[in-house]
Amino acid sequence: MTFPLLIITPRRKVFDDAVELLSVVTTAGQLGILANHTPLLTIMKTGPMHIQTNKKTIYYAVSGGVLSVQKNQTILLVDAIEQAEEIDVTRAKEALKRAEDRLNEKNQKIDDARAKAALTRALNRIQVAEMFSKK
Repeated sequence: MTFPLLIITPRRKVFDDAVELLSVVTTAGQLGILANHTPLLTIMKTGPMHIQTNKKTIYYAVSGGVLSVQKNQTILLVDAIEQAEEIDVTRAKEALKRAEDRLNEKNQKIDDARAKAALTRALNRIQVAEMFSKK
């Protein structure tokens, strides 16, 4: 059994089709959504995500957002999302290095929370690409 899923970023519509399963990381932990799920509104954390259609499983790196599950539609409003095969691992590793360098600096002007968030995003992108990319 399938249900409609819409994934949107501030810049574009990423996905709009029927799926059998949606698996995301929320502030409450890992969450799997199937057809006829109880209505829900929750915050997503940076982490891996996958959707399963009747033909394939698609893996993504997600950088936070909101998940809304309603009777007839599930909507993900995400800050950023990349399909595993589209992730530029070299660029992600450069971002990881920059974040680590910022966190190691003794400069009080560095925003630690922002640097830690950048580190988390970069690690997520690298892990998703290395685990799930078919490149």
